[in-house]
Amino acid sequence: MSNLISNMAGSVWKIVVKEGDTVQSGQELIILESMKMEISLSAESSGVVKEIKVSEGDFVNEGDVLVEIE
Repeated sequence: MSNLISNMAGSVWKIVVKEGDTVQSGQELIILESMKMEISLSAESSGVVKEIKVSEGDFVNEGDVLVEIE
């Protein structure tokens, strides 16, 4: 199992995947917005999205777990 972890503080602008989706390493999962910039966060490994721990519009901090992949 791997986790997608926020690398900065910001707002969840868009969630690109749903729970149960199969994802590939490098695939975009979530887009954060910070200081009027959009930052794409991608899967570090392939697998199935087990749980999305945030919703669009949520504020996240650096180090927060956003998505669990198994």
